[in-house]
Amino acid sequence: MDPKSVSGSLKIIRWSAVVLILILSVWVAISTARKQQAETTGRADIGGQFELVNQDGKTVTQADFLGRPMLIYFGYAYCPDVCPTALQVMGVAMEMIGSDANKIQPVFITIDPERDTPELLAQYVASNGFPAKLVGLTGTPQQTQAAAKVWRVIYQRSNETRGEDDYLMDHSSIIYLMAADGSFVSAFSHADSPQTVAKCLTDHLAGKTCRR
Repeated sequence: MDPKSVSGSLKIIRWSAVVLILILSVWVAISTARKQQAETTGRADIGGQFELVNQDGKTVTQADFLGRPMLIYFGYAYCPDVCPTALQVMGVAMEMIGSDANKIQPVFITIDPERDTPELLAQYVASNGFPAKLVGLTGTPQQTQAAAKVWRVIYQRSNETRGEDDYLMDHSSIIYLMAADGSFVSAFSHADSPQTVAKCLTDHLAGKTCRR
């Protein structure tokens, strides 16, 4: 086998392993938060206050999104496959619930604010296959860290760097469903199909428990 092919395969394996570890880490954190919060208040301690900038350059906070359930995903525009796949799952799920999709606000929050400017996000969120009316949010590194913290999102710059502005980000890949009042409802991993997400959305909008 060509040494270059071997090297490329090893990189893919390492990248896949890192992503899997991050997903498992966040899933454990979410499960723990669900259990701990349910024992005291009955609600998982995931999500909360944030201040970011949308793709139109406007500063927004959690208050701007209250009143409608949200589907939230943390990723970055230069993400080669994991992020587009998750956003496409969101898009298909929302298409599956028909006109009820208008009751859900899809949100993409970047974990790479240094490159993901409002102008870039404006183009990215309009990509084919992504949810209609997807809102892109960025901010300062500090604002990004604060938002990621309340959603228990893990991310870091990858060692796989080809230049100062040409790098990958290791990050957890979880889709969050938040209620209209900003409280946590459920979370979906890469193992969940659009059908699973759509069923949960339908149940939640009908006032039923989102059963997985």
